[in-house]
Amino acid sequence: MEKVEKKFLRYVAVETTSCEDSSTHPSSPKEKNLSALLVEELHQMGISDASMDENGYVMASIPSNVDAPVPAIGFIAHVDTSPDAPGKDIKPQIIENYDGGDIPLKGVPGMALRVADFPEMAEYKGQTLITTDGTTLLGADDKAGVAEIMCAAQYIMENPQFRHGPIRIGFTPDEEIGCGVDFFDVEKFGARYAYTMDGGAIGELEYENFNAASARIHIQGRNIHPGYAKGKMINSLLVAMELNALLPVNQRPEFTSDYEGFFHITSFKGSVEESSVSYIIRDHDMSLFREKKKVMEDAVEFINKKYGKIVTLELQDQYYNMREMVEPHFHVVEKAIAAMEKAGIKPKVQPIRGGTDGARLSFMGLPCPNIFAGGHNFHGKLEFVPVQSMEKAVEVIMNIISDFAG
Repeated sequence: MEKVEKKFLRYVAVETTSCEDSSTHPSSPKEKNLSALLVEELHQMGISDASMDENGYVMASIPSNVDAPVPAIGFIAHVDTSPDAPGKDIKPQIIENYDGGDIPLKGVPGMALRVADFPEMAEYKGQTLITTDGTTLLGADDKAGVAEIMCAAQYIMENPQFRHGPIRIGFTPDEEIGCGVDFFDVEKFGARYAYTMDGGAIGELEYENFNAASARIHIQGRNIHPGYAKGKMINSLLVAMELNALLPVNQRPEFTSDYEGFFHITSFKGSVEESSVSYIIRDHDMSLFREKKKVMEDAVEFINKKYGKIVTLELQDQYYNMREMVEPHFHVVEKAIAAMEKAGIKPKVQPIRGGTDGARLSFMGLPCPNIFAGGHNFHGKLEFVPVQSMEKAVEVIMNIISDFAG
């Protein structure tokens, strides 16, 4: 069977950056290139019903080989990578028998993964790490998950003696821009329960995530020649800065952890005449989530009262905490815990400080906890993944399947 490392390196070579400003689905046609490759590989394994639809969703199934009734279990990962960093011409560095020290990223002189910055690196001493070269992201989010699911599928097809119930495989586009399941057909997928392989470090298991909203703000200033601007100019850049200062400083991502929510400014573009500012708003607690949205609305109202109605706010909910949808089916979490323990992994059950396709799928009737894929430092040029973590993720998938089959 092909190793997960080899599959992963093949998949990261395909550019699949999603695009926030697109009105199509998938947001970038390049995402379909990887999806088509996956369909071809699934066919080569003997999974004849693998297909990609017009929206870029890949679905496939492996029929049960046991006589007893077993619920269909799905495994899902996303093919797109984040637009927060370049995702083209990725040049992975493979560090075998990692010595526990700093790792130079050879594409950018002086750039390195430093243990002082990322002390968790020391936990992987002696393992094989795959890093970026410092010029792009790596794509472990979520091509590690894709490779792990594909490895599990290949093992099952090559080992007919392995007992399993009905298995569903799904690969989605545009997860990174919050549109991963906009057109996902849960009924067609046909799973009773599912798992997204989209978590971080080995052992992570999540069935709670943020409630999420986006805030898009437009500020219409008034540009007057600076020599004659007194009492007339309204500098939209300064107004945007003033509005940002109305938001609580201690509720920024760099000052929060665990269950603490945040306001995160993600984009600021403009001139004296007009500016656009984008935020994401996050909190695990629904009441605190609503309070945060109210803080944003109050800040806009204050600015409009001060300067006239020069600010418009588009506030939109994106997804909600899946805990309430998963807890009634808590055995799916317990099976994941047992699968990790069987693989010799200590489970780290924790809230996701983000979101996954599984959050929205859970509200669409498909309870869907999230399991580690193994990567670190997602969405940036310091991303890395230990090969042994990916191998263990494959083992966890197999253990879950085996547990459901009885």
